[in-house]
Amino acid sequence: MNEALIFTEHRHKKINPTNKFGPLFKSSKYKDVKDPCPVFDGKLYHIFGSGGDVRPEEWEVLHATSPNLEGPWSEEDSVVLIGMDENSILGKRVCAPGVIYDSEAKLFHMFLQTDFTVLNSGIEYLTSPDGSIFTKINRVLSSAEHALGIYDPHPFCLDEKKYIVYSATDNSGNLVKSTTISGREIVRPQPDVHLAVSESDRWSGPWKSLGKILDHEEIASHHNRKDDPMYEWGIEGPQIAKLNNGKFLLNATCFLPYGSFGTRQRVFFAISEKCTGPYQTLGPILNENLESWESGENGHAALIIEQDKIYLFYQARSKERESATENNWEYGIAVFKESDLLFT
Repeated sequence: MNEALIFTEHRHKKINPTNKFGPLFKSSKYKDVKDPCPVFDGKLYHIFGSGGDVRPEEWEVLHATSPNLEGPWSEEDSVVLIGMDENSILGKRVCAPGVIYDSEAKLFHMFLQTDFTVLNSGIEYLTSPDGSIFTKINRVLSSAEHALGIYDPHPFCLDEKKYIVYSATDNSGNLVKSTTISGREIVRPQPDVHLAVSESDRWSGPWKSLGKILDHEEIASHHNRKDDPMYEWGIEGPQIAKLNNGKFLLNATCFLPYGSFGTRQRVFFAISEKCTGPYQTLGPILNENLESWESGENGHAALIIEQDKIYLFYQARSKERESATENNWEYGIAVFKESDLLFT
């Protein structure tokens, strides 16, 4: 099946990066590096992400730095997390850090998920003055509000208000039995994209849920449906950024409604007049001119906008080995012109 034909009706023009870089570095510590979050502190660019191995699904917070967006990137010591219970299953599966830097307070603010497939999980809030040691302040969102499935948080500011966009199930739970790449049957959540706002205008909250802002049906042309017997995962890794033209760009990960497990994950863009939506999908945007290291699938991404250029940091892996879990996740950057992200 031809991806270009599937997505034509949802784009008024083709969206391709003007340039790409990757892999950004070879980790000396981890088999897999996932969930990149780029941050600029005024002097250095940072990547915070998930470092570990997809097979046991145990993770630490990876840290890399560079004086320039395009590199070279240097892997730093893994982030030290103070106040997290490293011996619990929740502590071993902390990942997908969403980080923002406050230049006035000179402080990094991190939102970090614990294991989203167990009870008592949630999103933790931590701070750091140097990006190396983060201290937990409090829990800001809990799985109790969303049954199983609350993860991939990403903070952003708009008109001095503070928001977190994240993946979560609704109150009904939306759990499904599904087969993993290895053939094992597990229960998975079917999350959509949700938004929350700080009621105190502080990153510590308390936080008020604004509900779902993008669901499966709105991107059904390029995302597996909830009743699909081959359902893989929900909408993951969302981030919202305000463009120079005043519109809002959402990037997130979908899973194609066809293909074998380990080949269906894709980054997509969507546009809205308001951060709360409704969003109009532009479809997957990393489908062509793929190098071998990213030939299998790509996903969880985050971006930095500089002038009229969008630098999208994303994870990808090859399809070299038959078992997808043996193909290492690595980081790349795709550069887009903001003017290309509009309907004509």
